[in-house]
Amino acid sequence: MNTAKLRSKRVIIAGVAVAAALGAGGTVWATAASAGEVSGADRDRAVNAATQAVPGTVVEVEQSDDQGEAYEVEIRKADGAEVTVVLDKDLKVVAQEADDDAAGPALTAEQRTSAETAARDAVGGGTVLDVEASGDGYEAEVRDAAGKEWDVDLDAGFKVVTKTADDED
Repeated sequence: MNTAKLRSKRVIIAGVAVAAALGAGGTVWATAASAGEVSGADRDRAVNAATQAVPGTVVEVEQSDDQGEAYEVEIRKADGAEVTVVLDKDLKVVAQEADDDAAGPALTAEQRTSAETAARDAVGGGTVLDVEASGDGYEAEVRDAAGKEWDVDLDAGFKVVTKTADDED
């Protein structure tokens, strides 16, 4: 019997098994990582219900894991303030929570628009999740089209100072 041939078959079989296990693990991780995001018709219904309660631009829609809650919809109002609208499974408003995490002074509509445009352009498009004044410039969080989140620092003239991939997951 050719032992070298048997050893190479064992290595190949073990390699295939490891690759299959890694592939399955990656699929499970990817599914778990996106489990909180809402898309499609469910997202549309949640957005409609939330924006009827609080008019504005929807920033994010997530499933809630709290009892009695189904969705959390983050909305940016026209004045720049952000509110999270919490909905139950019947799309009734359970709560409205103001975002008290604002680090700097409120931005004017023009400042917000300019900062959002510059930050989106810096990462090649996507959705601005947050933008605020910071020191003598602006800080923005952007999710690009591939789903990767970026922290973009802008100067007072809306020029990119730094752009960093946000690895906090």
